[in-house]
Amino acid sequence: MKIAIASSDGKNVDLHFGKANSIYVYYFDGENSKFIEHRTVEIDLNERHQWTKVLDVISDCDIIMSAQTGFKSKYGIEKAGLKSFEVKGPIETVLKKYIDHYKFMNDIII
Repeated sequence: MKIAIASSDGKNVDLHFGKANSIYVYYFDGENSKFIEHRTVEIDLNERHQWTKVLDVISDCDIIMSAQTGFKSKYGIEKAGLKSFEVKGPIETVLKKYIDHYKFMNDIII
């Protein structure tokens, strides 16, 4: 699965989804993650409601992690079939927490 991360510097999850002009994409195979590419989005920081531009750039991804996500964005992300997580902090830490949680949930035997 592909994980898109809204980051201004490639080190921290620190951008609002609707203003994310910089996306770092990782591939997660169920065990480990690896960086794939950096994508940019043409965002005018003076305009509102540009989340559709960001969604277009990550349409091939499964998950988006951003520092914040607006109400309309959340609806659009969900409608597009992506999962959204609001998180802040170092990308390395955020990915590790997601991977640990993913593995824990998939190891549960019912």
